[in-house]
Amino acid sequence: MSDAPALPAPWALLAEVTHACPLHCPYCSNSLELVRRSAELGAGDWERVFNEAADLGIVQAHISGGEPLLRRDLVQIVESAHRAGVYTQLVTSGLGLTAARLDGLADAGLNSVQLSLQDARQPGSDFIAGRDSYRAKERAAEVIRAAGLPFGLNVVLHRHNLDRLQEIIELGTRWGTDRIELANAQFYGWALLNRAALLPTSDQLERAKATVTAWRERHEGGPELVWVMPDYYEGVPKPCMGGWGTRSITVGPDGTALPCPAAYAIPHLDPPNVRDESLAWIWEKSAAFNAYRGTAWMTGPCGECPKREIDFGGCRCQAYALTGDAARTDPACALSPDHHLVREPVTAADRGGPADPDFVYRRPGRAGRPFPVR
Repeated sequence: MSDAPALPAPWALLAEVTHACPLHCPYCSNSLELVRRSAELGAGDWERVFNEAADLGIVQAHISGGEPLLRRDLVQIVESAHRAGVYTQLVTSGLGLTAARLDGLADAGLNSVQLSLQDARQPGSDFIAGRDSYRAKERAAEVIRAAGLPFGLNVVLHRHNLDRLQEIIELGTRWGTDRIELANAQFYGWALLNRAALLPTSDQLERAKATVTAWRERHEGGPELVWVMPDYYEGVPKPCMGGWGTRSITVGPDGTALPCPAAYAIPHLDPPNVRDESLAWIWEKSAAFNAYRGTAWMTGPCGECPKREIDFGGCRCQAYALTGDAARTDPACALSPDHHLVREPVTAADRGGPADPDFVYRRPGRAGRPFPVR
């Protein structure tokens, strides 16, 4: 009889139904190699995925992208998740979200909406998004509030909007949000390409933390604030998605299945595809999902660390992105021999202070004309 602990069931699914997006945010969490529209799973494929997800124990799905509203069959996709008994949240830029569109999605069973925001002010928001979009977000917020669905606001924070954090929170409050996720940029993919332009100073982060603390103390009845520190500043790694292959499954637009959305960048994983295998087999048996489960794979400081069952060595995707070896200790950890790889960029940011951005905007082929500063 095996003494291995039972594998916990996942509870969350990130359904990336498309990589197409009207925005070009330089911190985008999509992989650098964007999936073509012609390669996307059809609504029938997503119906099978949601049914298998529910059978596996998944209770919640973030329907994301790209911009999921670009899928003409989005109502069918939401409806299939609802029939499977999976709670759904639409993660959207808000562009294209009309009252009629949202009513159709709500009738199909959509449970909540998360709207992205780039900045509290229109010029900065449009510049970060790479196109005029702020007014569309204002209209989308009105539509969501009028529909009465649970309403979350997601703001990726970085050097060019952190100093307006108070205004961002105030705007989210005026828009009637229930929850504001203040997620400092994590440096994978497009954000890593733009790291020098996005990294905040340590002083900016300290002021921002104080702003969040003060707001929570003064506004107990306001929207819930979720504050997520960036990895580079504390010397303590975050557990990778609660531990690799322990909580969630990401399914990409073409059916690629991964333990986390940044794992596209690890080349040796050979990730499975839902077109070829069941979600249960992928979760339980695939090499990709078992590659860094638990602690047996650990090398270096992680292997002897008393916190290895807490932080699981940090982020495998970040370890690979910065060192070329996904099994190394996350450089965000102060005990990592590679810790200088995160400290040196922070030191450079602190010395230089906020700088004019020179973004590589998220576009197919990693090219495109710059968005003009207004």
